[in-house]
Amino acid sequence: MAKMAIYPGTFDPMTRGHEDVVHRAAATFENVLVAVAGSTGKNTVFNLERRVELASEVLADLPNVTVVPFNGLLNRFAASQGDCVLVRGLRAIGDFEYEVQLANLNRRMKPAVETIFVAASQKYQFLSSSMVREIASLDGDVSDFVHPVVNQALLSVYNTGK
Repeated sequence: MAKMAIYPGTFDPMTRGHEDVVHRAAATFENVLVAVAGSTGKNTVFNLERRVELASEVLADLPNVTVVPFNGLLNRFAASQGDCVLVRGLRAIGDFEYEVQLANLNRRMKPAVETIFVAASQKYQFLSSSMVREIASLDGDVSDFVHPVVNQALLSVYNTGK
């Protein structure tokens, strides 16, 4: 049985929903590796180094959680970490369809890499990084949706003066 879980994502920015999944994984597995994706093809607000830094600050209270950057195929990265499982959060049916496709594709390419799904807590089912970025870019208050250090980072990017 895997003792380590990998929770991959862009985390641009890390939301309270992401935090919730990490906390729940940390209570289930001996070690959790939060793997921040660098080469995603997405136009990110924060560069890879800053996303790793923010996630590390947000999750600093969890002794069995480590935040690392990675590039390339997730299944290769996961296989390089040894005996582990991937953890993916699900908010809605759309997430489920997409995540099952990814899990099956990863399993096809690397059969030893298993994926488990964590249903989002009800209070975070609506939350996504893209929505947080949009609200912040339009001078909206996202302080309920992100950790204070992430909120400050977003304020500095969007220069809202709050």
